[in-house]
Amino acid sequence: MTISKISETKQGRFALFDETGEFLFSVDGETLYKNHIRVDQELSAAQLSQLQSQSDTRRAKDKALEYLSLRDHASGELYEKLCRRFDEQSAAAAVAEMQRLELLDDARFAQHRAKYLAGQNRSVREIRQKLMQAGVGRQEAEDALRQLEPDEAAACRAVLEKKYLRKLREGRRDAVIAALARRGFSYGDIRSAISTYEAGGAGEDRDAPVWD
Repeated sequence: MTISKISETKQGRFALFDETGEFLFSVDGETLYKNHIRVDQELSAAQLSQLQSQSDTRRAKDKALEYLSLRDHASGELYEKLCRRFDEQSAAAAVAEMQRLELLDDARFAQHRAKYLAGQNRSVREIRQKLMQAGVGRQEAEDALRQLEPDEAAACRAVLEKKYLRKLREGRRDAVIAALARRGFSYGDIRSAISTYEAGGAGEDRDAPVWD
């Protein structure tokens, strides 16, 4: 196949056309110049495929830098986001490059995210779940939680006071228990939080049934 035309796009890339004038694909300037691509040059199907792959990898790296400029990412999270736009090989190469540049650090990411979530009074179970949803490995998640040592009992009390006191005053104890349990708090911490409130709470709650 012969490259008949190379034209710069509005996005600053370079569009390649075959001998019939049909658009093939666009490449970034670095890939174009590194491979010495020029008009009237003949390229095999394999060479074209390799050229496109190199350019896609370059684009994936640029997109990875863009994502990381907005906020920190875990490597797994970054890879998944890149796979929405690029093939798996390009996404993996971009992640590897970010790691080489020391722009990705899953352990550091896990520590910072765990601290942030603990500051929102999340339970350990929910923190672990959200870390892994963000692409953090189980080991990094567990290490971050060990270093943080969040006070789950205090977090449970804080959530109860902020979100569920009204329900508790209305006598909807079971609903409150279920809601806190869904947030990952243990039965023991939930019982302690409610008992603490009832022991020093408003008059309508002083005669509330005790826990079994």
